[in-house]
Amino acid sequence: MNTEAAWEALPGKTPAEKLGSLGITRAGTLDIRMLDEISRTYGIEVFLFFEEDLARTRTLDSVLEEFDIFPEYGRPYITIESFLRFTRENDPSFEKTMRELPLMIEIVTIGEMQSPTYGTTIRYLSGLMPFLDELDVDADPV
Repeated sequence: MNTEAAWEALPGKTPAEKLGSLGITRAGTLDIRMLDEISRTYGIEVFLFFEEDLARTRTLDSVLEEFDIFPEYGRPYITIESFLRFTRENDPSFEKTMRELPLMIEIVTIGEMQSPTYGTTIRYLSGLMPFLDELDVDADPV
């Protein structure tokens, strides 16, 4: 099944209703691996934000437009695809770490917008990455 057919098969009319049928709601949290799977299955662009203020107070299209001039890894957000690719390439223990300590993403927005690149409508979800002090990591002093 292609992504469009999978999306159309979800109950609901709006992106929020369709994703809600999967248990994804604004202000909820979701394991980054599940978010990646949903992104690939249903053709949803997922943007992960590092800055809470931008994620909560600005529209996604205004943020994309403002930071388009910066290199991908210099922006206050990243697509889930790029984040996972970079992390997997640079950290061989990433998959094991994610099984032991899932990276939970807070869902901030769910919607549709015109793609600034292609002029077509895209479905999207934005999420907030946890801050380092929020991660539940046991720091064993050496």
